[in-house]
Amino acid sequence: MAKPSFPRTILEFQARFADEQTCLDYLFECRWPEGYVCPRCQGRVPWQVAGRGVWECAACRYQVSVTAGTVLHKTHTALHVWFWAAYLMTTATPGISAMQIQRQLGLSRYQTAWTILHKLRRAMVNPDRSLLTGEVEVDECQVGGRETGRRGGRSLIAKAALVAVAVEVRGNGSGRVRMAVIPNASGDTLCGFVADNVAPGATVHTDGWMGYTGLTKNGYDHRKRSQRAAKKIGDTDPVLPRVHRAISNFKTWLRGTHRSVSNEHLDVYMNEFTFRYNRRNTPMAAFQTLLGLGAQQAPTTYRQIADQGPKAQRDLS
Repeated sequence: MAKPSFPRTILEFQARFADEQTCLDYLFECRWPEGYVCPRCQGRVPWQVAGRGVWECAACRYQVSVTAGTVLHKTHTALHVWFWAAYLMTTATPGISAMQIQRQLGLSRYQTAWTILHKLRRAMVNPDRSLLTGEVEVDECQVGGRETGRRGGRSLIAKAALVAVAVEVRGNGSGRVRMAVIPNASGDTLCGFVADNVAPGATVHTDGWMGYTGLTKNGYDHRKRSQRAAKKIGDTDPVLPRVHRAISNFKTWLRGTHRSVSNEHLDVYMNEFTFRYNRRNTPMAAFQTLLGLGAQQAPTTYRQIADQGPKAQRDLS
């Protein structure tokens, strides 16, 4: 069965998802694209319980909600609000903040908007996504913190997070991106990041940092180029232009849309940036992809999200 079609303009979206039932029907198609399958008896014939977002198996009478076990699990927020949040999150070029979601959707509580966006971010990682291939640029950067007293290079910024980034080379442009918070820039950490995100045998471009020296032994075609050595011989071409462009875009997005992000939640904001970056040429399709992934992800509660935040970390310490 083909995937359900998706709206390509905001007017189409408004007409397509005008009420709760149309949202329920769309989620049903996303969750069971090959047709309904009963979780208990594998029956294939259901009917919807009137007035509820619940389907009942005709064979065993087992009832299941279309949102059960998904990112929308036990939500008390209307489905059309979730759909609008997902649509605005994936199609707005600079993304959208929780404050903007609260204002545009008329939500009474900031916490509701914040929770919706955080749950959607956790649905943006496909566990079956493929590794980067071909030629890939890899580098690290520091995100956040204060630069007082910094001496340059890889010297640490106070309270900054260290992030590894890999970007596929596609001619003069960029392909897909992968990002991860890493504890340090050691060889084991950096080679582990590459192994987790780049297919064996790929060509990996890096700068001259010694942490990448193990890549050749791990089966990669490692091509390093020192920025300092290039300048000495008058070579002014950027060493890693694509990955540096992705890093710059990421930092600009954090500062512009979200102002600041705590280190404790940085990984899920990277999920969002990666999801949006890899679908930057098909933002309307990204909306459908997010709902499709969201219908397959385990649920996360507000308490689980808040317990990862900076306030919880301070309380534990």
